[in-house]
Amino acid sequence: MTKILKVLVSVVPVMVLLGTGGFVWAKRASSTVLARTIETHAVDFPIPFPLDSAEMALARVGGVSPDSLALERALERGRHLVESRYACTECHGRDFGGGVMVDDPMLGRILGPNITAGAGGRTAAYTPADWDRIVRHGVLPDGRPALMPSEDFRLMSDEELSDIVAYVRSRSPVNDTVAPVTLGPVGLVLVATGKFTLSADLLESHSLPHEPVPPTAEVSVEFGRHLAGVCMGCHRAELTGGPIPAGDPSWPPATDLTAGGPLGTWTYDEFVAVMREGRRPDGTPLRAPMDMVNGYSSRMSDTELEALWTYLRSLPRSAS
Repeated sequence: MTKILKVLVSVVPVMVLLGTGGFVWAKRASSTVLARTIETHAVDFPIPFPLDSAEMALARVGGVSPDSLALERALERGRHLVESRYACTECHGRDFGGGVMVDDPMLGRILGPNITAGAGGRTAAYTPADWDRIVRHGVLPDGRPALMPSEDFRLMSDEELSDIVAYVRSRSPVNDTVAPVTLGPVGLVLVATGKFTLSADLLESHSLPHEPVPPTAEVSVEFGRHLAGVCMGCHRAELTGGPIPAGDPSWPPATDLTAGGPLGTWTYDEFVAVMREGRRPDGTPLRAPMDMVNGYSSRMSDTELEALWTYLRSLPRSAS
């Protein structure tokens, strides 16, 4: 027993010293990662998006103000986008006044900020270029990388982003100041070592132009590919699945969505049941994080679901 105590007395201080040194290193290294500046292009787009020629004619016939009709249409589209395709409320809360992304003592406390016009809201002074940087590039207005999952929004068009901004701005202001990000010891190490990859580093380019408007909403491979943009954060750009970048370590690998994965044997009706009801063909429920996504995909239109299915069925079988 005496020998064991002597060993512990000599070893424990060394372990504490190494642990403290590792923590200090991780904190400094992660701070460097999060403090760097990332250059992006600067874009501009109207909010709300203007009417097209057919809508302008409709406004004239009905004696409606083009500006009023443009805002009305933008709010309709924006609400649908937020409720069925772009899960903004998952991080920012149902009222956009803030939400919880991660709250774990080891990983850290990462809260979605208040993005309303209320006191504590962070977007009151945002220009269209600022919205583009944070949403589609994962970069804050001052150039620092953010924890925004922008890889899901890389295919979002100018019109869609404009519609979402118009919808968010139409919501009641929430007066709440959300606490800044604090990383726990594991979170610090993951960021410091590059195991937690930020969206800004996942995107291949920050200078490529964005499409001004989305593809026509019809059952087509083109529209389906556009819709699948929100799947790429987990299922990867080629939709071949695998470990989820920057995901919760408890999450299972993302499914291969090509013909080489389970979808290769599904029928369209089975696919719809998964997206709308959250159950696989064998009756088992979806697991995280897809069970969260299901709350949004269940509100997709028939056209959107069929277009997405058409695109997924067009993908070549993965090599794995």
